[in-house]
Amino acid sequence: MATDVDIKQLLEAGAHFGHKTSRWHPKMAPYIHSKRNGSHIIDLTKTVERLDMALDFLEKTAAAGKQVLLVSTKRQAREIVKKLADDTGMPYVVERWPGGLLTNQKTISGRIKHLKDLEARMASGELNNKYNKLEVQRFQEEIDAMNIMYGGIKEMAAKPGAVFVFDILEDKNAVAEARKLKIPIVALTDTNTDPSSVDYPIPSNDDAIKTIQLMADYVEKAIMAGKGTRAKAAPVADKTEKAEAKAPVAEKDEAKEEPKVEKAEKAETKTAKEK
Repeated sequence: MATDVDIKQLLEAGAHFGHKTSRWHPKMAPYIHSKRNGSHIIDLTKTVERLDMALDFLEKTAAAGKQVLLVSTKRQAREIVKKLADDTGMPYVVERWPGGLLTNQKTISGRIKHLKDLEARMASGELNNKYNKLEVQRFQEEIDAMNIMYGGIKEMAAKPGAVFVFDILEDKNAVAEARKLKIPIVALTDTNTDPSSVDYPIPSNDDAIKTIQLMADYVEKAIMAGKGTRAKAAPVADKTEKAEAKAPVAEKDEAKEEPKVEKAEKAETKTAKEK
């Protein structure tokens, strides 16, 4: 794995601070180190262990050419997640989760197609030539509103390779839809969440901006490392394809040799008859 996790960075970012003991989830018990001032303290050695596993999976997902859907509708994480998506070229949701985003592709793809069509007509000048200024303004407002909702998933595949959720309570609908389609889920799991609801839980504070930013940085490194691996493998794949494309030529040469063998056999038969 190309991404190394530093436990000191996690400590400095406050990743170990959990919620109040009264709000904890029993299934987080294996990841809790102790209690301090009425709040749980997360065991960062477990965080490192789980984060390593999660980053390794994300790297392999990106190396396979699959997309990672980044999700966080939490106010303090929106800009961080949007920048992460822009830097890695991955789809994202930072506003309200559109119901059926994963489970109702027919409706969602229809809305995205409508958005792209409006954008293309606006860019080409068709709307300006066909409608008055007020109507064009309304079309632009519709485009802007739809981009807020669907802008981050305009280029998303029908089924992403993974979903990364920064707060599984805040974005429980994203978790529910991904689980229904059996899409692997990677997520930060604070002391008040159920880690068994996701495939790759990362025990960590999910509220602190420093922690969210640090996790986003790790995710970016993993995804970019995976993309780098895929880019290096591409030339090798091209050479293999070219070699396979040349293979039929040898078969043709063998086919050309067959008539020569038949001629030789006929010549031998003729010679035998003459004798």
